[in-house]
Amino acid sequence: MSEVTDLVLPLLQQIQSRLSRIEERFERVQDDMHLIKVRMTALEENMAGLNRRMDRLDARVERIENRLDLVE
Repeated sequence: MSEVTDLVLPLLQQIQSRLSRIEERFERVQDDMHLIKVRMTALEENMAGLNRRMDRLDARVERIENRLDLVE
């Protein structure tokens, strides 16, 4: 029985070590994904703001065109 333990124990220790490294990497990936989500949200908010500004400018140009009778 001791021979089996002597053979299996190092393998289990290797597996545990590898699993620990995988868990650390997974945690880093989770952190990275969180940062990506935060940045994506900020980008989406900025895009929405730009779209609102473009809509307001479009409305202003349309009013100017109407006042100057430039409408087709």
